[in-house]
Amino acid sequence: MPRSDGLLAIEGLKTHFFTDDGVVRAVDGVNLSLPEGKTVCVVGESGCGKSITARSILGLVESPGRVVDGHVWWRTDGAGTNGSAAAGEDRVDLAALDIRGEGMRKIRGNEISMVFQEPMASLSPVYTVANQLVEAIQVHLPLSKEEAWKRGIGLLERVGIPRPERTMGSYPFQLSGGMCQRVMIAIALACEPRLLIADEPTTALDVTTQARIIDLFIDIQRDTGMAMMFITHDLGVVAEIADEVIVMYLGTVVEQGGVDEIFHDPKHPYTRALLDSIPTMGRGVRQRLSSIRGQVPHPLDRPKGCPFQPRCDHAVPGLCDTVEPPTVTLADERRVRCVLHDPDLLRKHELRQATGVRVDGGEGA
Repeated sequence: MPRSDGLLAIEGLKTHFFTDDGVVRAVDGVNLSLPEGKTVCVVGESGCGKSITARSILGLVESPGRVVDGHVWWRTDGAGTNGSAAAGEDRVDLAALDIRGEGMRKIRGNEISMVFQEPMASLSPVYTVANQLVEAIQVHLPLSKEEAWKRGIGLLERVGIPRPERTMGSYPFQLSGGMCQRVMIAIALACEPRLLIADEPTTALDVTTQARIIDLFIDIQRDTGMAMMFITHDLGVVAEIADEVIVMYLGTVVEQGGVDEIFHDPKHPYTRALLDSIPTMGRGVRQRLSSIRGQVPHPLDRPKGCPFQPRCDHAVPGLCDTVEPPTVTLADERRVRCVLHDPDLLRKHELRQATGVRVDGGEGA
């Protein structure tokens, strides 16, 4: 289970999409925690549920999807939130709040903000930067329009936009991708959130702009002390900014731990496969890059047992393809979801293979 003393703790979160073809379990029992003031990077291939997990935190999952189970515990300032946490209590379950209610509106964009993956799709093309930035400020802060305007200019300066007064009057389609991303960051930081969720904020940007955006995040975090949940495919970025790493696969968390431990001693076969696929200098010419065989299964066609076992080189026949892997807590609160780290389960499987007797006492097949 995730640590309960963190800024955010997710317990058994399940977000499903109810389609004509069946139920898509995009997030299927996620457990994770985010400590205060730290950067937690969430990694995994496309389709592993990273973005849906982030959107589920703030109730931004669009129909036909919805959170069907689990808790998202947010540590408040003790003021209570719309009846879901009484005054004086320090945690509120965001998953239990009305996504359009006052309680969620007080938190979304104020205490928790999100920078989306595609700034061009997130900013309205028919409103100026000033319209969108000033509105975000006035929704949560008791400021006049003039005061909100001045605050907006200060935010644009903070994120490195030159001539912010001119940018305030611009429409998003008049700005570059990097400039739009900075505007999105300014909107997210408008109310000085305690947690910033950044969903692949550098994916569509050139390398130089990516480096500047990452440096900007690091500077802002150092100045404000906010926590950050950073979703990315780039393990190089993870190595640079992360304090902890969460590895997701097919809607589940397969490993969580400190960045040094994850990179130097990965425990889950999927984590090792991801790290082995990173190009490294010095391998020599004409050397093939390592890759993970197969593809992430479609959520409607989930394999039995461990979701990674069809692609795993270390899968145990008769065990990994039949048993849901347990989450094992290792040293320093590191967690891995794999049968290879559960000695009791492996011993019972070996006994079954040797005697033909199932662990529950029944006869083997």
